[in-house]
This record gives sequence, C-alpha cells and structure tokens, in this order.
Amino acid sequence: MLIVKKFGGSSVADKERIFHAARRCVEDYEKGHQVVVVLSAMGKTTDGLIAKAHEIDPNPPKRELDMLLVTGEQVSVSLMAMAFHVLGVPSISLNGAQVEMRTTSTYGMAKLKRIQTERIRNELENRRIVIITGFQGINKYEDMTTLGRGGSDTTAVALAAVLHADRCEIYTDVEGVYTADPRIVPDARKLSEVSYDEMLEMSSVGAKVLHNRSVEMAKKYGVQMVVLSSLTRAEGTVVKEGTKMERMLVSGVAADKNTARISVIGVKNEPGIAFKIFNMLARNHINVDIILQSVGREDRKDISFTVARSDLQEAMTLLNENREAVTAQNITCEDGVAKVSIIGAGMLSNPGVAAKMFESLYSANINIKMIATSEIRITVLIDEADANRAVRTVHDAFDLAD
Repeated sequence: MLIVKKFGGSSVADKERIFHAARRCVEDYEKGHQVVVVLSAMGKTTDGLIAKAHEIDPNPPKRELDMLLVTGEQVSVSLMAMAFHVLGVPSISLNGAQVEMRTTSTYGMAKLKRIQTERIRNELENRRIVIITGFQGINKYEDMTTLGRGGSDTTAVALAAVLHADRCEIYTDVEGVYTADPRIVPDARKLSEVSYDEMLEMSSVGAKVLHNRSVEMAKKYGVQMVVLSSLTRAEGTVVKEGTKMERMLVSGVAADKNTARISVIGVKNEPGIAFKIFNMLARNHINVDIILQSVGREDRKDISFTVARSDLQEAMTLLNENREAVTAQNITCEDGVAKVSIIGAGMLSNPGVAAKMFESLYSANINIKMIATSEIRITVLIDEADANRAVRTVHDAFDLAD
C-alpha cells in the first residue's frame, strides 16, 4: 500500500512534534507500506518570513517573496529526515525543484501543471520514506513558486493522484472536520464523513481544515482523503464522493473573516460594464465571490461584490485606475465584514432552509448586507464583529450540536 501523509505547521512546530509525526509514519513503514510525507513550514514560520519581508520592503516583488517563503518547508523536511535517521529508518528529503513539481508562473498563487514521479518511485523502491516540501514548485523559468496559503494540502493530493496512492492522510491539530469551528462553537460535532462537494464549499467559505484547491483536485482524480489529528489517535473524517444515504439537512457552518466588500457605484446601465469590471479583476488573479447588482438612478446601476481582504488594495487600485473605462461615478470599499455560510447536500430537497437561517440571524439582531446561494450553500455578508455570534446562532438553529 502507498500512503501519502501530510503534516501541517502545528504538527511539526517543534522537536517533540516532529518526532511524534515521524513515529506515526514509521508505524506504516514497518507494516511494509510505502510512505510519502508532505510537510508545511514549522509553526508560524511562514508568517514570520512574510513579516521579515515587509520589514525590508512594504510591497515585496512576488517572485522574491516566493524565493523567501519556500525556505520554510525546506527546513521542515530536512529536520524530519534527521528524525528518521535517529529512529533508524532510511529516508530522503526533496524540495519542489528536485521532484520537478512544474507549476504556472503566477508567483504567490501558482497552480500545479505536472509532477515528475521517477525520482520518488526510485526512492520508494529502495525502501526509503520520501519527505517532500509542500506549498511549492518550479516554473518554466526554473524559478521557485508557491501555491498560496494552505497549498501543502494541494501538494499532498496531487502527489496521491499521480502516484495512485491508496490513501491520502491530512494531519492537523484537530480531530477531523466539524460542523463548525470548535474554537467558536465548543459543542460542534465531528463528522465521520463528508462529500467532496460539501468539503469544497466549506473550504471556500472559511473552514480552515483543508485548502479548497486540494479538495477540487481530490474530487477530480478520485483521491480519498482522511482528515486526522496528529496529536491523538481519534478516528478522523473521510472526504469522498459518496456519503451516507440519510443526509443531514445542514452539514456545517463556517465563517470567513478574510473578506472585504467593494461597491462600484453609478456605472452606466448598458451591456459590457460588468464584463469589463470582472474580466479586469480576473486577469489580475483576484477572485470575486458574492455579487449584487442593483438598478440605481438616471439609467445607472451599482455593482457590489466581495474579495479576499488581502486582495482589497490591489482591486481598489485597478478599479480607480480604470474608473472612466467602467463608467463609475464612485468606488467605495468596506473591510470590516465577514461571510457566514451554511453547507449541506441535504438542502437540495428541503425548502425553507434559507428562511430558517435568516430567522435565526434576525432573532439575534444581526443585519444581513448581501446574500449568495448555490445548490448546497447559503452565504450571507454581515459585520465582522457579529461573525462568531452568528456562527453559534445558526449552528444552534439547525441543531448541529454534539
């Protein structure tokens, strides 16, 4: 059996946790399994590197920032290899360039294109545990690139796909996927299994257990994922295509505070204006989520939408530079907002779910600014100060407690 194991930053934060993770890997290795390990940077290393970059340059070039950030994972894999050496188990550490993880050239948010597997397979055949840096790759210019925050999950799933692994285990500091963040809702319930689609929606709207691109890739290539705790032996949550026949009405509630709202006010009410706005943002790799268009005055309209707070400054600069082209009378933004979402495949066959969510927010005196829906998700935009209270309120309304 070939198993890919990914350990997040908190799971390799210090010497004790590195050895703990290493021993978990050795258990499967000694059973005769082939083991590939994917690691994130230790603890808050990436945050520290970003802070150091901004001490030197408040707006560092993305290429140079990637060159800096890839060092975090290289520290993790080399230390893990040393831990295996102490434990008497043969292993080898490899970075994104050594593996030849080819990516696009979008620094800071590159996407994987292909992975060379020959080196990995040779090492596995020689009965070594192969330890690979997550979060990084190499582009056509032979430059190091990063896959975006949380990208180590994507690395692990991609490796599981190309190696045809039997199992992809994602180790975190929680025991699986919960109906809400247990730090916000103490009685949140752990799910034994969740569908790819539900997990993708949860990841996209603030659940920090898995990177959304990793779930997309797992669904595309049929990689069965298991979310486990690196600190306990509790059974985790299986993420797969088919789940239990009797669906829960709502599987989870999530909040995303990395959100900002932009309003493009008074644009001409004519074809092509929305295309100009969103095509310009897309060309600059700025993702847009909730969109609301309202008819204004004098044959003009207002278009409001949300972006990640980290993209707000760049989005506002682009829009203001092209204000005449998009015929805007004014452009405003607000960053003190958050998205709260409910997710569940059971919503498809149950009318009245939205009304129940809105009623619970109304009873808590929480105002809704914008609304977006999909087949299995309802998202509202509210004041950030109300986000945690909203999650608890909605979680209680749908009786998701353990």
